[in-house]
Amino acid sequence: MATMASTLASKTTFLDANKSSFNGVPISSPTRVQPIKSTSQNLSISASSPPYDLKSFEFQSIKESIVSREMTRRYMMDMITYADTDVVIVGAGSAGLSCAYELSKNPSVRVAIIEQSVSPGGGAWLGGQLFSAMVVRKPAHHFLDELEIEYDEQDDYVVIKHAALFTSTIMSKLLARPNVKLFNAVAAEDLIVKGGRVGGVVTNWALVSMNHDTQSCMDPNVMEAKVVVSSCGHDGPFGATGVKRLKSIGMIDNVPGMKALDMNTAEDAIVRLTREIVPGMIVTGMEVAEIDGAPRMGPTFGAMMISGQKAAHLALRTLGLPNELDGTNVGNVQPELILAAADDGNEIVEA
Repeated sequence: MATMASTLASKTTFLDANKSSFNGVPISSPTRVQPIKSTSQNLSISASSPPYDLKSFEFQSIKESIVSREMTRRYMMDMITYADTDVVIVGAGSAGLSCAYELSKNPSVRVAIIEQSVSPGGGAWLGGQLFSAMVVRKPAHHFLDELEIEYDEQDDYVVIKHAALFTSTIMSKLLARPNVKLFNAVAAEDLIVKGGRVGGVVTNWALVSMNHDTQSCMDPNVMEAKVVVSSCGHDGPFGATGVKRLKSIGMIDNVPGMKALDMNTAEDAIVRLTREIVPGMIVTGMEVAEIDGAPRMGPTFGAMMISGQKAAHLALRTLGLPNELDGTNVGNVQPELILAAADDGNEIVEA
């Protein structure tokens, strides 16, 4: 009995100490995060440098070739490092970024993000109809608490004053992690498939992909991965490309496309149906609606965030690592890895 009590106490301390959105522990204070004010302590790092003199400002000199070499060397080293990686996420929209953020908490997992646009974020830079506010239905607001994003709290939902606040915040936190590389302006043109299992992606510069018909042969490159997460969004020029390619090569039978809008049905369905659709490939976000014919939910974003986080734990399970879906994460070396919004009676269930 003493041993059991000790174990429970240890588990409770473990959960309370980490306050991850994925463990369902509510934030103790309803107060929203306030902006950090500058103090003398904050400024101590720069105190040793002379202050700017805007009347006579001069940058340190540099050779132009050094700039070129620094960019080229570092990018090429990233390409070498991530040519064979743990997880490749295709599409850096709200679901893809949420998936990458969750995965990046495990420092042993290397994560490459492929985004065809110069600007990652997908549709998450704005709310609906080019309006700025982002609506997130509860209980997905726990993820915003974890990211320390301020919002206006209503009864059953919260509102972020500008969607770009979510996108810029999650990107700044994610890209600071040493085990993540974002390859933007890069398109996934195809999948690597071996023995009925997806084993990576075929890549090319996005501008090359858009101009194959205007030039002679411009062959692609490759990136092998233990797991591919497809978060390409709903149908469009680069949308739903993962599941459409699976259909074209006969690995799935049909991509019916998403149904008409029904927010209450759609968001639950997208999270529930986030899954490993074929061996080695997980589908998340609005691409789930495309393959399952689920309704679209329009300008609400909670399902994108939680679907992405669920996809991360599916990927961890495939990698044989601690994850929430198996309940193997508690007490391990990555205490943050616990599924979001498990409180409020809304546990995430695998399809």
